[in-house]
Amino acid sequence: MAERATAIIFGVGPGLGWALAKRFAIETMQVAVVARNEEKLNSLIQSEGAHDIRAYAADVSKSDDVLRVFNDVGRDLGEPDLVVFNAGAFQKANVLDINPADFERCWRIGCLGGLLVAQAAARRMIKRGHGTIIFSGATAALRGSAGFANLAVPKFGLRALAQSMARELGPQGIHVGFVIIDGQIESERYRHLVEERGEDSLLAPDAIAELYLQLHRQPRSAWSHEIDVRPWSEKF
Repeated sequence: MAERATAIIFGVGPGLGWALAKRFAIETMQVAVVARNEEKLNSLIQSEGAHDIRAYAADVSKSDDVLRVFNDVGRDLGEPDLVVFNAGAFQKANVLDINPADFERCWRIGCLGGLLVAQAAARRMIKRGHGTIIFSGATAALRGSAGFANLAVPKFGLRALAQSMARELGPQGIHVGFVIIDGQIESERYRHLVEERGEDSLLAPDAIAELYLQLHRQPRSAWSHEIDVRPWSEKF
């Protein structure tokens, strides 16, 4: 029997992160989910009855935390074949009103965290000659809107990081992808928008998760690096 692949998802909550975990688990992958609050992750796992998914706690902006997770997952499940960086932080503010501490916090989680996670993943994958690293992007990675500098700056940086990594690591067998999520992801908080706009007018987390899996499955003779995804109702 072939060895089961291992996936690690950094930045998991009840939305896209959890949809990714469920989809990868259906593929019989061994799945590790990571967030700062391990208790909340375990509650989510128990409420969903997904006992084959394992929770780990880490602050992605801290190198020691990230390395500990990779070491623990390597011991518990095996070295990762797929790593997703889905973490981020955002506090809306106009440029003149941005608190520098908030700006730094958003950058450290959304951009520096991406570097720390991707470095740790790549160092392990290079030894085996294969692996996939996927970053969750956003419309803000392409343009900075008014009031959204705290999101756009980290996402711009994350996109640049992904481009450099793809060029450096592709020849070593590592597939690096960047998914631009151009639209609002469906959740209970935004259910009213579905009622206003119509069915499937928001991005379904399960549909996005399917895209990530397809990106991971691509043969290396035809790798995609950057993919954008949006609902039919989104203007672009």
